Amino acid sequence: MIEQRQVEQFQKDGFLVVEDVLSADEVAALQHDFDQWVEESRRHDAGWGETIDGRARFDLEGDHRPDHPSLRRVSSPTEISPVYLRVALQSRMATISAQLVGSAGARFHHSKINSKLPHTATQVKWHQDFPFTPHSNDDLVTALLMISEVTPENGPLQVIPGSHKGTLWSHWHNQKFTGSVADEVVEALCQAPVACFGPPGSVCFMHTRLLHASSPNETELPRTLFISVYAAEDALPIGDNPLPSEHAGLMVAGEESGLVRITANQLRLPQKPRGASFFVQQAGQDTSAA
Repeated sequence: MIEQRQVEQFQKDGFLVVEDVLSADEVAALQHDFDQWVEESRRHDAGWGETIDGRARFDLEGDHRPDHPSLRRVSSPTEISPVYLRVALQSRMATISAQLVGSAGARFHHSKINSKLPHTATQVKWHQDFPFTPHSNDDLVTALLMISEVTPENGPLQVIPGSHKGTLWSHWHNQKFTGSVADEVVEALCQAPVACFGPPGSVCFMHTRLLHASSPNETELPRTLFISVYAAEDALPIGDNPLPSEHAGLMVAGEESGLVRITANQLRLPQKPRGASFFVQQAGQDTSAA
């Protein structure tokens, strides 16, 4: 658990970085599994593996080569790694996320690994998470666990403090779900971001409405995040899970109440990418119909 002052800081800013959430041994076990997947990626020139909805589990950046691996996404690693499953459901990360959700209980929603290996092109445009995972209320927390060291230079998460209290921006443009906000929103609101970084085992806890983005990694230091999303127990999902998992909906704290809490939000439901991840949507490469 964290202190009340940290909870209040999260409520004010929409994010909170906490160091030493996981032990060195826990982080090493996560890193070990990820290293094995990176080595396997050298044998592929396109995404491979399969999640329960038939999409590729392992997603490659366009600059991927056998001598320059660029594995940018592993979807639902909890389904193929006992270590990732335990961390997602039974670690201090899950406990703190449940505390920050601020409800009597919390559920696991989905997880993925987003990685930027050295000198790779992966970037994330400005967006909010809630338009990807709409619920009956917006008490959702995204926990970004730093498996590798994250520095101000190697493509860290960039956030706009307090933006979770503002507008829920459209991520649709020209009748396509692009997974990013409009350029004018970026110009108006995203010119003074704060970088979230720390040593391995740190976690950035982020409110689902917070504006955030990240740049490519142009350094020799990899930047690897294990990202898990948690929802208040009384938040009912609206629409498909973008990364459906056999573990979706499992309780990580509290008990089932049978209640649904509804708060006022208005948005257009997202499109699920046909490709392995939302990166194809942000790059304008997804061909799904409006």
